Amino acid sequence: MKAAIHPIYSEVRVHCACGNTFTTRSTHKGDIHVEICSSCHPFFTGKQKLVDTAGRVERFRRKYSKAGSDKK
Repeated sequence: MKAAIHPIYSEVRVHCACGNTFTTRSTHKGDIHVEICSSCHPFFTGKQKLVDTAGRVERFRRKYSKAGSDKK
């Protein structure tokens, strides 16, 4: 095997938007900031949570609540 061809694999700290932090190993330099981690993701927690980005969920509900009331 050739020497000095592999990247440096060191410990980094991961910070989630929910406030959870944990340490992992990566080739990334510096801290990693994520929006959703395993502590707050609905798949792992079993709780439904809508992640609303710029009001898109609310806009969708307004749009289709009008369409649903017209059909009745």
